[in-house]
Amino acid sequence: MTIPESELIINSDGSVYHLHLCPGDVARDIITVGDPDRVDAITKHFDKIHLTKSNREFKTVTGSIGSKDITVIATGIGTDNIDIVFNELDALFNIDFSTRQVKPDTTSLSFVRIGTSGAIRKDIAIDSIIASQYACGIDGLLNHYASDHIREIDLEHLLSESTSLSSTYAVSADNTMLSKFKEISKLGITLTANGFYGPQSRSLRINAKYDIPKMMKDLSYQGLKFTNLEMETAGIYGMAKLLGHKAISLNAILANRVTGEFSDQAVKTVDKLIEGSLEVLTNSK
Repeated sequence: MTIPESELIINSDGSVYHLHLCPGDVARDIITVGDPDRVDAITKHFDKIHLTKSNREFKTVTGSIGSKDITVIATGIGTDNIDIVFNELDALFNIDFSTRQVKPDTTSLSFVRIGTSGAIRKDIAIDSIIASQYACGIDGLLNHYASDHIREIDLEHLLSESTSLSSTYAVSADNTMLSKFKEISKLGITLTANGFYGPQSRSLRINAKYDIPKMMKDLSYQGLKFTNLEMETAGIYGMAKLLGHKAISLNAILANRVTGEFSDQAVKTVDKLIEGSLEVLTNSK
């Protein structure tokens, strides 16, 4: 099937619409971050920079550490941007731009999210690292795709029966990626919200409808607690699985929503996560 111009928009320079990237610009190992400034915090560790491109909030740098090629891309905040980034990165590898047809042999990519997050349990330490074994979206992204075959239905039932949250979906991390990063993180279940304030139960001048930390306090799934809240992981896991890619989300815990604490060494904690993640990536096949 030929994909119409309205569905896959290719710019006049041959780049994909939002990211302004061309086939060949991106490595198969990809680090995603929300903040464009965090791209530089990662790529300062590279031995060589091969490409730098920016458009809107999407900043991309491809480089190498030793013989390992890595792309770092700032997605901006939220799963709406994850939908754009994952579809367009996948298209760069798996759609022939000249024919607008899916290639007969597709390429699987590996994604590592290096992000920040807030704990929703009192016993999770500030400045610790959580790897999301499961991610539960309360943002609704995967409900727009035929996705039942990649979802954790039992976990979704637990959420629907035990909470008043709606539009939930649940997806697991890739097990091989979890195994690679087990030495620098602890496992947990992550909730992905579609906003920072009300959707994550923050109240400034408007009262939030739900108290998510309280709601999740006594819930567990397969021996794992619900550990943290953020804004991309469930979308990353869902889009990666639907497209045949591997993904893991690593969360630097900078806030504890139960105790009201915030890290006094946030930059140091994120830098430690970056350095540990790059070491794992460059030492793995």
